[in-house]
Amino acid sequence: MSSLFSPLVLLKPIFLHASSGFLHLLLLVGVLLSWLWKKITARAKDESKEKHNNTLFKTTVFCSLGVSAFSLVLCLFNYFYSYSSEWSEEKFVTLSDLALKFVAWGVVCVCLHKGSFNSGQRRFSFFLRAWCVIFLFVSFYCFVVDIVDLSERGAAFPAQYLVSDAVSTCVGLFFCYVGCFVKNEGHECNGIQEPLLNDDTNVGDTLGSKVPRGGDTVTPFSYAGILSLLTFSWVGPLIAVGNKKTLDLEDVPQLDSRDSVASAFPTFRDKLEADCGAISSVTTLKLVKLLIMSAWKEVLFTAFLALLNTLASYVGPYLIDGFVQYLDGQRQYENQGYVLVSTFFFAKIVECLSQRHWFFKAQQVGLRVRALLVTTIYNKALTLSCQSKQGHTSGEIINFMTVDAERVGTFSWYLHDLWMVALQVTLALLILYKNLGLASIAAFVATIIVMLANVPLGSLQEKFQKKLMDSKDTRMKATSEILRNMRILKLQGWEMKFLSKITGLRKIEQGWLKKFLYTAVMTSFVFWGAPTFVSVVTFGTCMLMGIPLESGKILSALATFRILQEPIYSLPDTISMIAQTKVSLDRIASFLRLDELRSDVVEKLPWGSSDTAIEVVDGQFSWDLSSPNPTLQNINVKVFHGMKVAVCGTVGSGKSTLLSCVLGEVPKISGILKVCGTKAYVAQSPWIQSGKIEDNILFGKHMDRERYEKVLEACSLKKDLEVLSFGDQTIIGERGINLSGGQKQRIQIARALYQDADIYLFDDPFSAVDAHTGSHLYKECLLELLSSKTVVYVTHQMEFLPTADLILVMKDGKITQCGKYNDLLNSGADFMELIGAHKKALLTLNPLDGATVSNEITTSEQDDRHDFKEKKVSKDEQNGKTDKSELKGQLVQEEEREKGRVEFSVYLKCITTAYRGALVPFILLAQILFQALQIGSNYWMAWATPISIDVVPPVGGTTLIEVYVALAIGSTFCILARSMLLATAGYKTATILFNKMHLCIFRAPMSFFDSTPSGRILNRASTDQSAVDTDIPYQIASFAFIMIQLLGIIAVMSQVAWQVFIIFIPVVAVSIWYQQYYIPAARELSRLVGVCKAPIIQHFAETISGASTIRSFDKQSKFQETNMKLTDGYSRPKFNIAGAMEWLCFRLDVLSSITFAFSLIFLISVPQGLIDPGIAGLAVTYGLNLNMIQAWMIWNLCNMENKIISVERILQYTCIPSEPPLVVDENRPNPSWPSFGEVDIQDLQVRYAPHLPLVLRGLTCKFQGGLKTGIVGRTGSGKSTLIQTLFRIVEPTTGQVMIDNINITSIGLHDLRSRLSIIPQDPTMFEGTVRNNLDPLEEYTDEQIWEVLDKCQLGNEVRKKEGKLDSTVSENGENWSMGQRQLVCLGRVLLKKSKVLVLDEATASVDTATDNLIQQTLRQHFFDSTVITIAHRITSVLDSDMVLLLSQGLIEEYDTPTRLLENKSSSFAQLVAEYTTRSGSGFEKYVHH
Repeated sequence: MSSLFSPLVLLKPIFLHASSGFLHLLLLVGVLLSWLWKKITARAKDESKEKHNNTLFKTTVFCSLGVSAFSLVLCLFNYFYSYSSEWSEEKFVTLSDLALKFVAWGVVCVCLHKGSFNSGQRRFSFFLRAWCVIFLFVSFYCFVVDIVDLSERGAAFPAQYLVSDAVSTCVGLFFCYVGCFVKNEGHECNGIQEPLLNDDTNVGDTLGSKVPRGGDTVTPFSYAGILSLLTFSWVGPLIAVGNKKTLDLEDVPQLDSRDSVASAFPTFRDKLEADCGAISSVTTLKLVKLLIMSAWKEVLFTAFLALLNTLASYVGPYLIDGFVQYLDGQRQYENQGYVLVSTFFFAKIVECLSQRHWFFKAQQVGLRVRALLVTTIYNKALTLSCQSKQGHTSGEIINFMTVDAERVGTFSWYLHDLWMVALQVTLALLILYKNLGLASIAAFVATIIVMLANVPLGSLQEKFQKKLMDSKDTRMKATSEILRNMRILKLQGWEMKFLSKITGLRKIEQGWLKKFLYTAVMTSFVFWGAPTFVSVVTFGTCMLMGIPLESGKILSALATFRILQEPIYSLPDTISMIAQTKVSLDRIASFLRLDELRSDVVEKLPWGSSDTAIEVVDGQFSWDLSSPNPTLQNINVKVFHGMKVAVCGTVGSGKSTLLSCVLGEVPKISGILKVCGTKAYVAQSPWIQSGKIEDNILFGKHMDRERYEKVLEACSLKKDLEVLSFGDQTIIGERGINLSGGQKQRIQIARALYQDADIYLFDDPFSAVDAHTGSHLYKECLLELLSSKTVVYVTHQMEFLPTADLILVMKDGKITQCGKYNDLLNSGADFMELIGAHKKALLTLNPLDGATVSNEITTSEQDDRHDFKEKKVSKDEQNGKTDKSELKGQLVQEEEREKGRVEFSVYLKCITTAYRGALVPFILLAQILFQALQIGSNYWMAWATPISIDVVPPVGGTTLIEVYVALAIGSTFCILARSMLLATAGYKTATILFNKMHLCIFRAPMSFFDSTPSGRILNRASTDQSAVDTDIPYQIASFAFIMIQLLGIIAVMSQVAWQVFIIFIPVVAVSIWYQQYYIPAARELSRLVGVCKAPIIQHFAETISGASTIRSFDKQSKFQETNMKLTDGYSRPKFNIAGAMEWLCFRLDVLSSITFAFSLIFLISVPQGLIDPGIAGLAVTYGLNLNMIQAWMIWNLCNMENKIISVERILQYTCIPSEPPLVVDENRPNPSWPSFGEVDIQDLQVRYAPHLPLVLRGLTCKFQGGLKTGIVGRTGSGKSTLIQTLFRIVEPTTGQVMIDNINITSIGLHDLRSRLSIIPQDPTMFEGTVRNNLDPLEEYTDEQIWEVLDKCQLGNEVRKKEGKLDSTVSENGENWSMGQRQLVCLGRVLLKKSKVLVLDEATASVDTATDNLIQQTLRQHFFDSTVITIAHRITSVLDSDMVLLLSQGLIEEYDTPTRLLENKSSSFAQLVAEYTTRSGSGFEKYVHH
């Protein structure tokens, strides 16, 4: 008894472990009591909510977690160690101590994280500090005893005790230091630590003010340490922010300078020019070489990593045979088992690290290459010649950027695949040769056969892919044109016809898609069957050659085949990817080789070097160099500095082309063209960028407030800006959609004026504005602001000619006359013809006594009255002020993106779209059967073959192979069934979603198109639709298949060693936690990628349409910079997604490697004979794949979440509120309606959107049937809105419009719009033929069409063309002049012959003669129709029966023109007076003749 209490007991391990266990139990009891006490007294202390940023406190949390995990591992190790030998009291106490340690330190970790140990100034409570001191003392004591014991007992002493006590001593020391010497930072408020105080009070605030936001800092990647780079910890802070809040672009850090296109592109461009001379001579090969050279270091590094990864992945299969022999008892040296396990584990870690960094670097290279290509394509698009542009529509060029450049970037994943396949096959054959001798040759032959089987499939896939891309191009081209002209389609009631055109194009695309998908099915069948086929051939050969089959060797072979499956499986993918990338590179290279604008067309002279501003000598110019007739011929012009030159002529005479020549846009055949000074250009159809009005006017120049105000005044924009809610900060929609035609034109003029150039070129800028504004612009801009500048202006308004220093009269591409106004009056038939037409128009004024009116109103009186009118308006505005301030809001809102987790309903909709999900169970069943048969066949081979030669096999050789082959064939056919069903379901889903989305888009109200940039819609129709076509169904299926595979592997491993679950369950829990922690950030980054892509496309589309304007102002470099900024903005979230993905995969790989190592340790610690070595080997074979499958599963899950966003975005557009129905069956009007054409408007109020102010503020008037009504008013007075309401493009807010006593809101839209006719403000033609431009619905005969063409003077023009009615019309009708397009619109109306006809500023872009022709044609053919005209030329309103004058959305005057003119004070009389004053003065001499 006395010996029991002798001092020696204090040195016994049982006493030491009992003390330690008791101490940890004490800690647990203390924590439990403390928790209960808090619950009872319910003292919710503030500090429990405090989180501390101090690194030491964070370390205590991780440290306690580490000790807990370490204790668990030791506990399990000791348990298995004891499992194989006798149990004793000492072992039981040791295990209990370790289990208590595991629980106690886990609890400490949670309490520290929650702040439960906080105590005033200190982080630790008194109890914890006291316990830490005792714990340190006990641990140190145990450690000393262990060292003494080790020296006495030597090798017999269990090393794990020493390690455990050493770790405990270190931890005790650290905790004592933190507990006793480190104070809570919250109580030390010195200045340095202040910013850390309220760390969690308001994340947004601190991010905003104290800490620089992500968007202002460079990515931590560029300065991360080696450990941070290895483990991807540098991306951790971003993932943490994503967990706290929804990530925005501002939170994403800037790219490292090496990845930013702004710094990488100049080098690339220089190399490109040095290598190819000019970009126009680039070949695909040179382009590839340059792209590789731009990232050669990374390419070499990824090659090294890929090599390392391949070598490491073959260590497992190589060692399996040895491992099975070891389990069978054939030990070659002591601790061989531990050496094997360590090698397995080390190889896994190397494989994991090399693969993660290889993938990350590959994506980094891909991003860089994509950015370089996008920038190169963009810069090329800015310099394309007109002819090249006609060959490629904007839709196609955008596709080079969105699809082709993207694909070349993606190829970086596949870069090393080809040589790796060769390496992997070689290594596999070496391992097979070691195990199976000469049978490995059969394996090699089988592998080659499988690979060759893939060649025809690969080339078929390439062919179908190319066809698919081409048909997608055609569809996108049509879609983009339709979206641009949606307003016209709606006005004409043609949208459903054009939808069927898109559906038709999609049907062709679907044909290729179907072929592509079913070819992919065959590829998939061949490659999932590949390992089975190779193994059947190999084992069959072994049987024939008499090579003995042992389970170890078979398992090694099976593991090798499984690794070999990857290169064989990815080979078709790689081949098809190489093919696709080659197609894309060829397309890009051929685009880069297109002709550019020739720089030698214009000889540019520096300012001041010559007294002539523009000089053309014997100029011959042609848009189409192959055509025998030049567009302009024998041009001789000399313009001195400061001259005002007017260009006039009939429609299609070459006026606009002359200006384009000066800009250097038209190819020169011969002659000399010199320009001295900088240029500014105002195009005929306004080009406005989306963005603020201010930015449009400044156009990249710095703000000079005084000049800016002057320009606004000259362009009479002040008034318009007052009306807009945000003034000049208003964001303009795409193509200036929320501005009237006149406002767009005036902003364009303001942009030119602000640039302060030397030469100004105006292409008929006054046609789109009303008479008053036109004369104001002419006087203020041309005659005053630009008095000292050179101005060349094209005009149809004869009243602007008398003040010109030189007039050029054009006809059929020649300058037929030039000279001053008075000289031309006396000589020159062509000029007299134009003047005659104008005089005729003016004569309509004389019977109305216009001349006397003009003489009586003095200008001062007129100004006063104008002043008074403005005051009155501003007063009205004040009265409506409250209304407006509430409704302030921009028209174009930021693109909506869903936030948070993708709803499960999105997945459900995607899965159940096709056949209501009927195929899903069959697909899953096929996969489960495949997995079961695969495992069954491998299990059979492991069980039915002997461990070594001296063991008798359980079955005969023939049976062995027969069963194996049967199982193998079964599994292969399961794969075929699965792939077929999946392709069918995927194809059907894509078709249904496409049709739903397009129907919703085409049925959306016009307001949707006004507020949605077409880039957003195109993005969904191209990128997102592509994802649904070829990615998403397979991504979802792939995830389900991997889950089934993973469950299969776990089942096999747990069959051998259920104890694997002890570690597997916590590992899976941690994996899921990691995945949940990662997903919020990854999901938002993916959405940001989607949101950042649209601006690039939109900016690109805008650049293409405004290229000539950009070039004329020499702003190419500014636009190139913006494009690079946007490209970097897109790369930022992409780069961080790549980093975050690898951050997660690295952690999961390490966890699964630990699971694998643990199962191996268990297998070598189990006593020999307990487990069948063959089956144990099978578990290891499957375990080798565990980390790959687990990482693949998580990768797939995240990828699926990222990709499914495309479905989410498409579904968003299937829920757009639709317009009212096209046809209301119970309320269809009579076929002859409207028979009188009486339009009755009652108290009409209209606003464009609920958050915008009223535009029409209560109109009541009646347009009598058969009468002509003219609507006039200043720009922005509501003229166009009234017309849009008539066609129900905008629905009335209150009030109603009756046509022949039918309320237009009670009938279907198609019934309404098809019975009304309109010649719209912007004359539009569609790509196609002359016939389908006049009659898209195919309702009329050729005779009727020819008759109409003759009526609108286009008959001869069309007869001249080769194809007559089938002659081509290019995109936007660009091969027709503006005036000719207007005549085509007239032709459409003549075909339709409606009772109500609307002319919306229809004659704005034609010369007076053509205008007279249009008026005459209309009078002749619509004499009994109601004609409503919005016009800027007073002459076109004067012969109306009634005139309606609108001002600020209210009716100011409504009466007959005669009566209004008799009342000298009427606003209409003033407008007429002004027009005649302006037009009459120059004509007096001529009239007196």
